[in-house]
Amino acid sequence: MDKTYDHKSVEEKIYGMWAEGNYFSPQIDHKKKPFTILLPPPNASGRMHTGNVLMIAIEDLLVRWHRMKGDPSLWLPGTDHAGTETQITFEKELKKQGKSRFNFTRRELYEQIWDFVQNNKGLIESQIKRMGASVDWTRYTFTLDEKIIQTVHNTFKKMAKDQLVYRGNYMVNYCPKCGTTYADVELKHEERKDPLYYMKYGPFILATVRPETKFGDTAVAVNPKDKRYKKWVGQEIEVEGLNGKVNLKVIADNFVDMAFGTGVVKVTPAHDKNDYEAGLRHKLEVKQVINLDGRLNERAGKYAGLNVAEGRKQVVADLKEKGLMDHIDENYLHTVALCKAGHDIEPMVIPNWFVKVDADEKSFKQPALKAVKNGSVKIYPKWQEIKYIRWMEEMRDWPISRQNVWGIQIPIWYEVENENQFYVWFIDKNGKYKYGVLGQLLKVGSEFEEIISGLQRVSASENVKWVFEEGKKENKRYLPETDTFDTWFSSGQWPLVTLGYPDSEDFKYFYPTSILETGWEIIRLWVSRMIMFGIYLTGKPPFEYIYLHGIVRALDGRKMSKSLGNVINPEEYIEQYGVDALRMGLISGTANGKDFNFPKDKVIAYKHFANKIWNMGRFMLMMQEQYGKDIPFYSEELKLKTEDKQILKELQKIIKDVNKELEKFRFADAADLIYQFMWHSLADKYIELVKNREDKDVALSVLRHIYLNCLKLLHPFMPFITEEIWSLMPKKTNLPLIISSWPEVK
Repeated sequence: MDKTYDHKSVEEKIYGMWAEGNYFSPQIDHKKKPFTILLPPPNASGRMHTGNVLMIAIEDLLVRWHRMKGDPSLWLPGTDHAGTETQITFEKELKKQGKSRFNFTRRELYEQIWDFVQNNKGLIESQIKRMGASVDWTRYTFTLDEKIIQTVHNTFKKMAKDQLVYRGNYMVNYCPKCGTTYADVELKHEERKDPLYYMKYGPFILATVRPETKFGDTAVAVNPKDKRYKKWVGQEIEVEGLNGKVNLKVIADNFVDMAFGTGVVKVTPAHDKNDYEAGLRHKLEVKQVINLDGRLNERAGKYAGLNVAEGRKQVVADLKEKGLMDHIDENYLHTVALCKAGHDIEPMVIPNWFVKVDADEKSFKQPALKAVKNGSVKIYPKWQEIKYIRWMEEMRDWPISRQNVWGIQIPIWYEVENENQFYVWFIDKNGKYKYGVLGQLLKVGSEFEEIISGLQRVSASENVKWVFEEGKKENKRYLPETDTFDTWFSSGQWPLVTLGYPDSEDFKYFYPTSILETGWEIIRLWVSRMIMFGIYLTGKPPFEYIYLHGIVRALDGRKMSKSLGNVINPEEYIEQYGVDALRMGLISGTANGKDFNFPKDKVIAYKHFANKIWNMGRFMLMMQEQYGKDIPFYSEELKLKTEDKQILKELQKIIKDVNKELEKFRFADAADLIYQFMWHSLADKYIELVKNREDKDVALSVLRHIYLNCLKLLHPFMPFITEEIWSLMPKKTNLPLIISSWPEVK
């Protein structure tokens, strides 16, 4: 053995040996129960962050442990196309070139993003390999593989047949800049100080942060318990506006906070979630005044064409001039919803595709809720279970359409009967960007085939007739649905598509999977959807156990952020301390699913531990060489001394306790047991006794037996150094450590 352990010269060599030996691919054996785990698919064009490293460390630990126990063990790898996030990233690249998505047809933009992702996809794959992940690369899956797209389309068609999906106008979180819808759980929120405008509304003064939406007001609301305004409820009031006078009904509704402003609010059902819900209850008209491009429309009169910020500024100025502004609170603190790119969300009522999640006991979500409540799916740590239950109980119909190009296109065709029910965006035959109502565009010279050829996007009215590809008829005109599925709709089927659902051998043998390991923060976004789809399509939950790890925070305890300058690059730690030290440091730093600060001190400590176990191996080989004779392999026939019996007894206890801790997902505790035993019981005590033993054959035989078993116990945690030392040790087997048998309790 070399004098010191050099992780840089070992890690790539060892991983190559594992891959060449095909040790990551299990054999289907129907006499044995398999162990199956899914790698939560990282963004195909992303980079490894500390959360990914922790995830890989824990999952690799589990799969290596089960593989050594003799279970057919499959760890399924893959990457996610990450629809919205990837398109945002690509559009930033276009912006650097002085271009935007509006310069390209839908097909052209998709192909460019595809090339961009393929050029970057290798980076995340190489980082997964560098972490030592023993995933089965022969079963690698990308969420835009053709087989995945077909399965997702089939699922959607089945749900349509079962009346679990529908298309309808509904209040959604829309980003005019990104041009797409977001689900509630995808939004970011930030506290912001904005002006609160107190406007004169007939006999009232009311407060709002959004005076520019006043052209869409269809009522004024008060709280039914507010005695100040009781006499006005049910009456109509005349409100002087900027485009003439309007009559608005005064309604009473519990959503009104009596402590906000004056206790009176304007109701704009088209541009506020609370107002929309109140509008449904009171049957109010929905008057949209902001278009999908984020600009005020013709309902705003002279303000039409202005964006929201410009419109607000001009409306406020004109309200002041007409004496309709009472006063302004310049320091109103409130929470603002942002999209993934950080733009302000615009609540909009637009046609979207929805999954109907809750109708009765046979609904889409109820079986998934029951699965956790009755223990069919067990969540660890147990205290995280309540987050899942609350989310499932509160979950509303799920908007699954995104106005993106990058993703799986919804397989729908709209029949064009009334041309005025369609709004289209396209690049014409001269390369010019055009958009408008289909009927008007056709009247001024655009051709239908030209629009289809250069199509960017289609927006159809709520009641337009739609069919699947196989339902199209000859001599009819059709426009394709250009929306794509929400990423979570496709990745929610990850346990199914990765295993070749519905009829592959892999699916029949490896499904349901054993455990899902992921971060607690996506329990709503991803975990709940996988359980719903799994039960809906197969009748079985997709996994038996869920382990939720905590978020790795920066050294200062704050969330890692480029703006804060506290982001930790795992590659720097790998370069300096090695993969094993980083993996072991993160595992020992995690505290039963709770968030924790990046444990730099532990990473350094386990680099020292790697050196320690390397030196233990060197010392043992040196002593064997000095002894000058063959050392017998350990057997119970050896004449053991008290210290031999004691260390052997302690080894048995460690094996038993490590198994118990791993079965309970207490990874940090299992790691500490091995660390303490190897450093203190074996190195500090027993090896010191061996030095002075006259019966070196017995002492070295016991030492080697203990040491080799310790390497086995440590291998799932620190795979590289243990495999390298194992290859240098005299032993009974020529098998590499990765497929050697796990120590047994006798």
